[in-house]
Amino acid sequence: MTDFLNFLIAGLTRGSIYALIALGYTLVYGVLQLINFAHSEVFMSGAFGSLIIVQSVIGRGVHHLPWYGVTGVLLLGLTSGALIGAIVAWGLERVAYRPLRKRGAPKLAFLISAIGMSFFLSQLAGKLFNRFSDNNFPTYYNVNKHLFDIRGVHISLIQTIMIVSAVVMMLFLDTLVTHTKLGKSIRGVAEDAQTAALMGINIDKTISRTFIIGGALGGAAGFLFGSAFTVYNTMGFIPGVKAFAAAVLGGIGNIRGAMLGGLLLGVVESLVPTAPWVGGHTWIGTQWTDVVAFVVLVLVLMFRPTGILGERLGRAA
Repeated sequence: MTDFLNFLIAGLTRGSIYALIALGYTLVYGVLQLINFAHSEVFMSGAFGSLIIVQSVIGRGVHHLPWYGVTGVLLLGLTSGALIGAIVAWGLERVAYRPLRKRGAPKLAFLISAIGMSFFLSQLAGKLFNRFSDNNFPTYYNVNKHLFDIRGVHISLIQTIMIVSAVVMMLFLDTLVTHTKLGKSIRGVAEDAQTAALMGINIDKTISRTFIIGGALGGAAGFLFGSAFTVYNTMGFIPGVKAFAAAVLGGIGNIRGAMLGGLLLGVVESLVPTAPWVGGHTWIGTQWTDVVAFVVLVLVLMFRPTGILGERLGRAA
């Protein structure tokens, strides 16, 4: 049971990051029926942006900060990552997608533009930042510090930060889309853009704000991911692909589906290949983690082609 809980917590930690990134995919798809393949670079941009700002404030290396100092740096990193991610996502919408939408371009043109912007942002970040010798966040807290126990399972500080931060942001987004005027506008555009325009909703502004919200969540996820690992220009590729799979798994265009899909994919990746199921031995090993994740995706879609929840954003509430 202890091993099972250890792998479960690790899966929830990983799945929280997938869920935050998946929300960006599902928001954009909900309003445009477009897969924003450059969203993985929004995630990367948030990591680099927050890295630069945190290093500028507290410097590089090891710093022994009190608890309130750690809290301040975490808030600074989350805020700066979200801000940079929102700015990059907003720029993507204005430069790569809005001109095509105004001209009535086919969906293939949007896809090519998204892939092109993904490569452009990745290579630009590589040229600008990979030449630096230190692309790691300064050590201002012990990421593996034992925080508390659950039935004998040690929960570390970084796991708690990732899970709690992700849950708070996901609940905030769900509340925003369900209960606010902006959320109603987003759902209206997702349901029927032409009718929404006739009802007085500014389509361009709503789409732009949708990109900003998704970008902010992706940028914040970039900070959380980067604070535990190294920041580099291609860091968004694998988490981005997994997050896209999570969005499809939960139901593309469904906010709660993206949350569920991300958490479920993280748990499956952690439990199935690595947990000691029989006789204290693993079934297949960690080298098959990615294979297991996508096999589960295929199996779910064979029986539930629209995903687990299967509703579009416009009908989600």
